[in-house]
Amino acid sequence: MEDLVAPGAGSPPANGNGNGNGGGKGKQAPPKGREVFRSQRRESEGSVDCPTLEFEYGDADGHAAELSELYSYTENLEFTTNRRCFEEDFKTQVQGKEWLELEEDAQKAYVMGLLDRLEVVSRERRLKVARAVLYLAQGTFGECDSEVDVLHWSRYNCFLLYQMGTFSAFLELLHMEIDNSQACSSAVRKPAISIADSTELRVLLSVLYLLVENIRLERETDSCGWRTARETFRTELSFSMHNEEPFALLLFSMVTKFCSGLAPHFPIKKVLLLLWKVVMFTLGGFEHLQALKVQKRAELGLPPLAEDSIQVVKSMRAASPPSYTLDLGESQLAPPPSKLRGRRGSRRQLLTKQDSLDIYNERDLFKTEEPATEEEEESAGDGERTLDGELDLLEQDPLVPPPLSQATLSAERVAFPKGLPWAPKVRFAFLSFFGVHLHRPLRQKDIEHFLELSRNKFIGFTLGQDTDTLVGLPRPIHESVKTLKQHKYVSIADVQIKNEEELEKCPMSLGEEVVPETPCEILYQGMLYSLPQYMIALLKILLAAAPTSKAKTDSINILADVLPEEMPVTVLQSMKLGIDVNRHKEIIVKSISALLLLLLKHFKLNHIYQFEYVSQHLVFANCIPLILKFFNQNILSYITAKNSISVLDYPCCTIQDLPELTTESLEAGDNNQFCWRNLFSCINLLRLLNKLTKWKHSRTMMLVVFKSAPILKRALKVKQAMLQLYVLKLLKIQTKYLGRQWRKSNMKTMSAIYQKVRHRMNDDWAYGNVVSKCHVET
Repeated sequence: MEDLVAPGAGSPPANGNGNGNGGGKGKQAPPKGREVFRSQRRESEGSVDCPTLEFEYGDADGHAAELSELYSYTENLEFTTNRRCFEEDFKTQVQGKEWLELEEDAQKAYVMGLLDRLEVVSRERRLKVARAVLYLAQGTFGECDSEVDVLHWSRYNCFLLYQMGTFSAFLELLHMEIDNSQACSSAVRKPAISIADSTELRVLLSVLYLLVENIRLERETDSCGWRTARETFRTELSFSMHNEEPFALLLFSMVTKFCSGLAPHFPIKKVLLLLWKVVMFTLGGFEHLQALKVQKRAELGLPPLAEDSIQVVKSMRAASPPSYTLDLGESQLAPPPSKLRGRRGSRRQLLTKQDSLDIYNERDLFKTEEPATEEEEESAGDGERTLDGELDLLEQDPLVPPPLSQATLSAERVAFPKGLPWAPKVRFAFLSFFGVHLHRPLRQKDIEHFLELSRNKFIGFTLGQDTDTLVGLPRPIHESVKTLKQHKYVSIADVQIKNEEELEKCPMSLGEEVVPETPCEILYQGMLYSLPQYMIALLKILLAAAPTSKAKTDSINILADVLPEEMPVTVLQSMKLGIDVNRHKEIIVKSISALLLLLLKHFKLNHIYQFEYVSQHLVFANCIPLILKFFNQNILSYITAKNSISVLDYPCCTIQDLPELTTESLEAGDNNQFCWRNLFSCINLLRLLNKLTKWKHSRTMMLVVFKSAPILKRALKVKQAMLQLYVLKLLKIQTKYLGRQWRKSNMKTMSAIYQKVRHRMNDDWAYGNVVSKCHVET
């Protein structure tokens, strides 16, 4: 991460005026070493020509990819062990036939016998039977000829196993292993934990994950029996059965136990993957969430949604990233601004540049973006040191840094293109009229207040709560009220807040609120008392898995389920292990980012105060600087990383004989244009950051404090519309606090924000020259 910090960052400006932008004869040239460093950095970053990434965002990757990420490459030898355990047991029960040749009744009878043989005292015998069950869940690949057959029989066997009661049996075994104090104490005393310390847990979690993932997948060809089994399984996972907590809470307790150091041998990647899929299965994915939102708005009597955000984003085009090499050459050849001011042609050049903003369908948005200034380079270095200091606190007491004092910002006019993809909203708006500023949801009382001021100004008296009578008011006021009423957006959260206020005013007359027992409500109630510990544990693991994190002696070890018993002795083995470790970390980041985003979105729909409570604890645990630290790297390299070996992925490795691995084959990786899980993780983290900072002034100022603008701008080099949209949203909310000079030197970014991001009526994001204290809303 040190290579992202410019040498000498944080030193005083060379011109001595404190802003680093001095001109004229007295300006000193920057140190030669710093200029060379910047030149090399821009050339290295601009040399990668990133094509438009054909990425389709969804709940998860393809079925085969999600199953393959369950296993590390170190575990590949255990596929053979599972097969051997099954065949030894199967031959003692069935003579002269294979599994696929049996009738369904005979298969059910054999599975019942397997579950009976699980209830033995001997751990070795129990583990062998569990491996035989795992082999069935993996698709009995020894009897299959292709990968499609393996996936088909894996899904078939998982439905069969669930119908015979395998989930309940393995859940009981998982409880036993979690409470195994002997294994925990042995792992704590070990100086180095390897994959052998979590064998039983990995087998149990693998079976449970395969059950959840295969049954969760819906297909049109599923029989009525399978559809019924899916709904029964969803209910069993969602609600407390037999006076036990929901399954997701058990997995959350495993995460906190792992982070506390009491159980360092837990296979945390499998736990997080299973937790993410259980939450997705029980609460629903993004499409189900949109359907729930439409249903809830109809129940509350609100108008239907005008658009689906995900569908609108899918229709967007990605903008071209900034070309740092070209900009550097142009900046060296062009005369300084002080000389341009004296020329007659300078105004014509500026007007030409301004007009080019309108032709956004023909020109690249970022092609003529100005290179990063010296002040921006130093800000990146200062921001990185600030992030490191804040994330050190994640291991201690979570704190929130104080916001910056508000700066006086100057307005600037920008020419904007036409054809915006979003319909404007007046839910959160700056209404500026006769010196009055509002920065909160625009409700009925806000329109009443607006009319009250107008009537006092032009008529001299008010009409109370009457918003229809406009007699005596000028025509512009009529048009303003009409526009505000037309575009007013009432969210589900507004209704929920209003209901809470009414309950607080009249608790006796309204009585006790009836809260429906939905899966989301039950999960929140179960998480409530330990929710801060859950959030801190997830962020600690995310910090340890981030590629920008430095190795520390006091950080948690997340590699317990990937490191082999014997460390590699050859270069080839070391390369394979290095790829496996990087892949392991990427999968952890993917699962945590998707899990947190799902939880926030479902809690927000269930009740806005639940969302605010979870968000508050994430902010207290320094989630904002952690995400910024994650993006303080070469994101393009992270998204195009090839930390995978396709011949070792499941189910490919179970069908064909493994070829001899060479250094060239390991370095080549796969043939994909980008890594799906890494791009998925980046988008999820950006969406998470937007959720935390949206309409929160103090958290927006945290983005300014941590110098997030240059970090986020570097992410725009990735040509993917959805990622660029959420980066631009984060830049938009802090634009007014970055100063006039930043806006002048980033006009292409400002144009991209206008083109891609939704706008609010009377929003002064691009020209906020006076930041009034009335705007502040913590």
